[in-house]
Amino acid sequence: MKLRHAMVCSSNQNRSMEAHSLLKREGLDVSSYGTGAHVKLPGPSLREPNVYEFGTPYKQMFDDLRRKDPELYKRNGILPMLKRNSTVKLAPQRWQENAADGSFDVVFTFEEKVFDMVVEDLHNREHALMKCVLVINLDVKDNHEEAAVGARLALELCQQLEGTESWEDSIDDIVAAFEKQHRRKLLYSISFY
Repeated sequence: MKLRHAMVCSSNQNRSMEAHSLLKREGLDVSSYGTGAHVKLPGPSLREPNVYEFGTPYKQMFDDLRRKDPELYKRNGILPMLKRNSTVKLAPQRWQENAADGSFDVVFTFEEKVFDMVVEDLHNREHALMKCVLVINLDVKDNHEEAAVGARLALELCQQLEGTESWEDSIDDIVAAFEKQHRRKLLYSISFY
């Protein structure tokens, strides 16, 4: 079964893009998004994040941060992350503005707050298609190492879903086996839009 996947985190930078990159390399149909009001990247201190609008090209962010403090942003992994992101797509996209991208079969989120926002957004959309969509949350810390682990786990789950005749019939068993094998709790919801 060929499914359309969406990877969603807050800023469409680290967790969703790591998963987007991996799933794309593995040949899956995948897009990625963020749910935040703005794209936030770490700055010189917690009180000084770098804030961009969704739609700002990753290359533009890369150039901006390289001008500000190349050593800091190389050391904390932001420049390599932005470089990777720019090879996957042009710019971060906002989930709440993705209706023109068409419908998805599976939406993966990486923190509960984002999961809640996606589910709420799907419930508020016009239900023209009445298409079933599976929303899964796998909590992943927002750092580069955990994002890589989360991407591999997301890929594994997406491949299992791709391998089923009908994920609707087997989702409970797939989730239970995944949770047992990886000792990680998943949230999931089936929505329509």
